[in-house]
Amino acid sequence: MFLPGTRIEIVNPDLPRGQFSAVLFDFDGTLSLVREGWPEVMIPMMVDILAETPQAEPREALSEHVEEFVMRLNGKQTIYQMIHLAEEVGKRGGTAKEPLEYKQQYHDLLWERVSGRVSGLKDGSVEAEILTVPGSRELLEQLQAAGCDLYLASGTDHQFVADELAALKLDAYFGPHVYGAQDEYKSFSKKMIIEKLMAENSLGDGGLLGFGDGYVEIEEIKRVGGIAVGVASDEKHREGINEWKRNRLMRAGADIIIPDYRERDALLAYLTNGADV
Repeated sequence: MFLPGTRIEIVNPDLPRGQFSAVLFDFDGTLSLVREGWPEVMIPMMVDILAETPQAEPREALSEHVEEFVMRLNGKQTIYQMIHLAEEVGKRGGTAKEPLEYKQQYHDLLWERVSGRVSGLKDGSVEAEILTVPGSRELLEQLQAAGCDLYLASGTDHQFVADELAALKLDAYFGPHVYGAQDEYKSFSKKMIIEKLMAENSLGDGGLLGFGDGYVEIEEIKRVGGIAVGVASDEKHREGINEWKRNRLMRAGADIIIPDYRERDALLAYLTNGADV
């Protein structure tokens, strides 16, 4: 069901409302569109690598298989997708590189796609608004004004997250609470960040509100009794629902599904003062 007159889909009407004081955001696809199109870089790269192995399937079959595991692992650190790639190379009789080498190869290819966006943001030739999910800045302002503590956790490397967050001029909303992937990948996970902020803020059920467009953050937010808002953003067109994302977010356990933050006033009214469907 939907909030009247909106595209805000209420999946779980029994969620605990009016109790959250901390808000967690994913970054890519949830706030930032700087890396829009990343699967179009990662998946073909992996298919090319696997196609060179001795026991490779036809490219069409490889593409379907790679897309499945890449998107299933989306939300975790990028290294996990590369670890899986190395395993797939071995299964097909190939000699795998170290996952960090594959990760660097991917970053180099992705940078060819997004470097102009980042440099344009920094020199002012590209407006931040067109590279953010619509309504992001306004939502952050409203949450900050309401006294909420804002956190950001991303599976993208911390150095890139911090740089792109600053380029979008969104860094001031999060202060020191920005967390990204590390080369020592076992020292970071969204699960660890969520558990840390839950403990530091002594949060109970309903105390954490989370926004994300991937499976991992939704699942982890729900695991600690938080409210999970699935952002089924259409990153290419900046309008409407991405049905593939919506289906994944529903399966992950999202309480609410939204396309973006254009209807943030209605969303916050529902979450805070109990406006009903």
